[in-house]
Amino acid sequence: MNISQFRDAMTKLFPEELLAEFEGDFGFLNTSNNNIATIGYATNISLEVIDQAAALSVDLIVTHHDAWDFIYGLREACVSRLKEHNISHFFIHGPLDFISFGTYAALMDVMGINRIEQHSVYEEEEFPGIGEFNEPVLFKDLVQKMRTELDEPVRAWRNNDRNVKRVGVLTGAGHATNHIQWALDHDCDTYITGEATLYSIQYAQYAGINLIAGSHTFTEIFGVKNLAEKTKDTHPELELIQLKESHFELNH
Repeated sequence: MNISQFRDAMTKLFPEELLAEFEGDFGFLNTSNNNIATIGYATNISLEVIDQAAALSVDLIVTHHDAWDFIYGLREACVSRLKEHNISHFFIHGPLDFISFGTYAALMDVMGINRIEQHSVYEEEEFPGIGEFNEPVLFKDLVQKMRTELDEPVRAWRNNDRNVKRVGVLTGAGHATNHIQWALDHDCDTYITGEATLYSIQYAQYAGINLIAGSHTFTEIFGVKNLAEKTKDTHPELELIQLKESHFELNH
């Protein structure tokens, strides 16, 4: 596979209108290596991820997040390190959050949610996906399931006495109170996300909706894995490697 073939694979996986909606929220940070035999994937791009990829002879790193400008100096440092190791890098943020195999759907899948009742959408702002279990599950069992799948000590607040049936999911930075309100307006008893603040915790408690928060990084890794696997489906010769990231958001 080469860079042009990888770019073609992305345009086939993501609808043109979705890519147009998020123009500038996906693309290549570096393209110094045009021969792609091994793809390494992670949620974030960092110097540590790049060095790990170099040690594993990765040709292309695929991440959900860019080296954001507001992490001052990171972009320049990452580009320099990528060029040093002759590794290309591609990120895809918004489109992966709102595609049927993307971040929210992938987390629902690993959590054992049986049906997606409403997909996560972007209409001037982002809204959670809505999923349902066939049979209600115990809140403590759902929390433990998330801790096991993410391999981290997720935080949880039980704010009603019902078993869990209908769940709102917005991976990553789904901490805004309007995200939780959306889940409430769609009859969810539980809301799952990747960040929680004072205000999201307080609002969930006031409104009586359960809140479960993993880390931004590890609520989103399953969507990146899905993308890597779908790329391999079209180019079976590719080798895929998950690049390890630490659970630094939760000090684990």
